[in-house]
Amino acid sequence: MSDIKDINLAAEGKRRIEWAERDMPVLREIRARFEKEQPFAGKVLAAVLHVTAETANLVRALKAGGATVFLAASNPLSTQDDVAAALVKEYGIETFAIKGESKETFFKHIETLIAQKPVLTMDDGADLVSTIHQHHPELLANILGGTEETTTGVIRLRAMHKDGALKMPIVAVNDAKTKNMFDNRYGTGQSTLDGIIRATDVLIAGKTFVVAGYGWCGKGLAMRAKGMGAGVIVTEIDPIKALEAAMDGFYVTTMANAAAVGDIFCTVTGNMNVIRGEHFKVMKDGAMVCNSGHFDVEINLKDLAALAGTPTAVRENVQEYQIGDKRIYVLAEGRLVNLAAAEGHPASVMDMSFATQALASSWMATEKTPLSAGVYEVPEATEEMIAAMKLKSMGMTIDTLTEEQQKYLASWQEGT
Repeated sequence: MSDIKDINLAAEGKRRIEWAERDMPVLREIRARFEKEQPFAGKVLAAVLHVTAETANLVRALKAGGATVFLAASNPLSTQDDVAAALVKEYGIETFAIKGESKETFFKHIETLIAQKPVLTMDDGADLVSTIHQHHPELLANILGGTEETTTGVIRLRAMHKDGALKMPIVAVNDAKTKNMFDNRYGTGQSTLDGIIRATDVLIAGKTFVVAGYGWCGKGLAMRAKGMGAGVIVTEIDPIKALEAAMDGFYVTTMANAAAVGDIFCTVTGNMNVIRGEHFKVMKDGAMVCNSGHFDVEINLKDLAALAGTPTAVRENVQEYQIGDKRIYVLAEGRLVNLAAAEGHPASVMDMSFATQALASSWMATEKTPLSAGVYEVPEATEEMIAAMKLKSMGMTIDTLTEEQQKYLASWQEGT
């Protein structure tokens, strides 16, 4: 039933999954708990996620908890084909993902998952949930809930809820501190630079690096680019975030201004057409442009093609656009450069994100009273538990309040 590139890649995929597992102690502990408690017993769970070694360990935990899991890719270029093969052959998880698959195949895979009539969903970008709402609303009555992993997906789902269109409960895993403060910041920062360097072999030191967007992903990317010796410019639409970037030591200006001086551009906004025709026109020869936001809409490639015509592939994951005597390089077709050109976030940081994802899903699966439609936050107690588990795995400890300190914090009478 699965649809993957080559089942013969399974042995290498298994090695990669096991390597990632070594650096995911929190998820391992949760998997052991799931094996005993069986929170998903008898339930079908459909997951549209990046098919990586780290994701493989998440779906293994879900299966251990009794779920019948069906997995599809959340991005046509993010699938690790050997991991997909191992999931099918070694772990018995139906997987529908092929790196480089067409948009038609991408949505065919999502439709295959929906045909299994899942009662739980996991999304990375909200394509699964939005497809169910648009084309299969009859399934919504039986869905217990879903989780959403990305900033982009949460934005879409909150918009649906605001319009009264969301008909199922969703946990916004992306908004959890154990996700965005670590996965988005440290994971995106490191993996995006990893993708840029693997694709181009460029030296970051001495370059002018333009980061579009200063949310958690932008913060991490700007921090890491600065640490590697780049001069960093931040573009923003939010005055609070822009001010924060300025006080973090970055130069803040408009994309119109930054376009003429940047060497490397990376969008991490969750919005569309952040880099457009007017920006391409003033970029210097050799400028590199990439995206680390979820969808491939942040860079307007139609505008670029109108100026330059058909691009030429000059390296794997690098396309050259010629505008007169000027060359502009687009990395990974404007898709997620950290997953298309590299391996995505390191396992250690995904350990927390996927632990949060797994526990949020088990909460929805075991609620005695079905949750009403809406977007829910991850309970604070769950976040604190995950953080404590991660600290313990790192061999670190924290202080606890004394009885006197607890009393002081709970009182208002004492002062200066």
